[in-house]
Amino acid sequence: MNTKQNAEKPEIILTGDRATGPLHLGHYVGSLKQRVALQEIHEQTILVADMQGLTDNAHNPKKVSANILNVVADYLAVGINPSQTTICLQSQLPALAELTMYYSNLVTISRLERNPTVKSEIHNKGFERSIPAGFLTYPISQAADITGFNASLVPVGDDQLPMLEQTNEIVRKVNSLAGRVVLNECRPLLSNASRLPSTDGKNKMSKSMGNAINLGASEKEISAAVKSMYTDPNHLKVEDPGNIEGNVVFTYLDAFHPDLDYVNQLKTHYRRGGLGDGATKKILEECLQDMLRPIRERRSQFLNDKAHLVDILVKGSQVSREKTSEVLFNVKDIFGLNIF
Repeated sequence: MNTKQNAEKPEIILTGDRATGPLHLGHYVGSLKQRVALQEIHEQTILVADMQGLTDNAHNPKKVSANILNVVADYLAVGINPSQTTICLQSQLPALAELTMYYSNLVTISRLERNPTVKSEIHNKGFERSIPAGFLTYPISQAADITGFNASLVPVGDDQLPMLEQTNEIVRKVNSLAGRVVLNECRPLLSNASRLPSTDGKNKMSKSMGNAINLGASEKEISAAVKSMYTDPNHLKVEDPGNIEGNVVFTYLDAFHPDLDYVNQLKTHYRRGGLGDGATKKILEECLQDMLRPIRERRSQFLNDKAHLVDILVKGSQVSREKTSEVLFNVKDIFGLNIF
C-alpha cells in the first residue's frame, strides 16, 4: 500500500463494485485482499453499486439484480467481515442520488468527456455518440458516493485516478460555494499488486469480456482456463528456451503461488529450456485449485442462505443511510434548500 496507515486515527475508506457479475481473480489480487487487511485498522464501507451497474445495463436490468447477492457472497467468502466492514446497497441510499443531482450542476459535459477513464470506457464499449447519460455522468455519481461517506481514502487502480481528480474538483467547488470546508478531499490508495491480465493475455481480466476466472469457478472451469492461457508462442519444444515476459502463466504464478523462490527457479529453468508449458500450467492449476477451493465452498454456503446476505445488506444500508443523509443535509444547506 502506498499510503501510510495511522492505527491511532482510523481513516474512512469507501470502496465497492458494480453488481454486473460475480467477482474474479483480478478483483481478488487487486482489491479484495487489500480490503480484508484494511478492515482491521480503518473504518471501511463497501458499496454494492447496483445503480451504477445500470448505467450500461439498463436494457438488461436482471444482469444487475441477479448479481447483487453474488457479489456479497464473494465478499464474505474471501474474508470480509460485516461486523468490521459495512456492506451496503447503493440504491437503498437515496442521499447519493440526490447528491449526484446537485453536483451535476457544477460539472460541464465537456469536462466529463475529457475524463480519460470515461473516454476509454466509451471506446471499449463502442458507444460512440450513443452514450447513456447515466454512463457519461458516472464520475459525478462516484463523487457523490465518496463524499456521501466523507471518505478520505479510496482504494483504486491507477486507471481510476482521473475519477478521484474529478471528485476533488467537485469538492473544491462545493467548499468554495460554502466559503468553508464542508466536504473533504480524498486520496487514492493504490494496490502494490500488478493488474492481472486476462487468460488470453490480450486485455485486463474483465467480467464483461468473459476472460476471467471467477472466485466461484468450478474445478473444471479452472482447469479449462489454465489450459487455454497464453504463453510464449515461440516456445515450441520443451527443450527450447522460453520467454516469461507476457507469459500469462508466470504472471499468475507470481500473483498467487505461495513460494516465490520456487517460482523464480521455474523462471530460470523455463528461460534456459527444458521446462514445458504443460508442466508450468499444471503447477499453476494446482495452486489455483488449492486457493479457490475453500473460497468456492464458503461462497456456496453463503448463497444457500440468501436471507442472511439480504440481512447484511439491510443492516449495512440502514447505517449508511444515516451517514449519507447527514452529508446531504449539509450540501443542501449550501444551496439554500433546507427551508423546512
